[in-house]
Amino acid sequence: MKCRFLYEDVVGIVLTEMFQQIREEFHRITNKNLTDDFRSAINQHTPRLLRLYRARRTVFPPEMDQLLNRLGEETSDVTAHGQTAALKGLPLYLHDSHEKLFRNCLATDPEEEQMKGLIVGVLTVLEDDDSSGPARVINIAVIVEEDIVLQDLPDLPTAFAYLFGLIYALDLQHAKELRYAFETIQKVFMELGTDLSARVRSLKNKLFQ
Repeated sequence: MKCRFLYEDVVGIVLTEMFQQIREEFHRITNKNLTDDFRSAINQHTPRLLRLYRARRTVFPPEMDQLLNRLGEETSDVTAHGQTAALKGLPLYLHDSHEKLFRNCLATDPEEEQMKGLIVGVLTVLEDDDSSGPARVINIAVIVEEDIVLQDLPDLPTAFAYLFGLIYALDLQHAKELRYAFETIQKVFMELGTDLSARVRSLKNKLFQ
């Protein structure tokens, strides 16, 4: 896939212009609306994904249990938290590498440690607070090759949509440990292609039962 702008040009573009360019380039390549179609897909699939996670939570890594426990404690904006949990649980369900796609850090953590090892991913920066309550999110950023290319995104689903759009617009490679998660987003959520691996086909069948 060819794109209208190169990665070297992206870093210096004003964020609002960059968001628009990503959407336009994605539409040019796929004839789909990146943010609207992604949001529609996550709205559609979140309830079923969460049921699948809960049904087999004991067979997944401990991170899945922690994710579902935190979701169960949420009392405000349950829909948004559910969508975030559905996305964060996807690599765990598919036995991809969760830590190579989603990372949390504190605002006081050294910058080089915050993004170390992230080829493509979403970084959530949390306020360094000693209180016992949930840490406040102060920034959500899209990472490419250990650099922030987009930041101040409103929520994790929006950040993930733009990350996926960047992969298309810049023809980026992602870690092989994320193969099934991105295949699901591409071919099940965004309906871009029909040649599915057995693992993703199994998930798709469960989503549409």
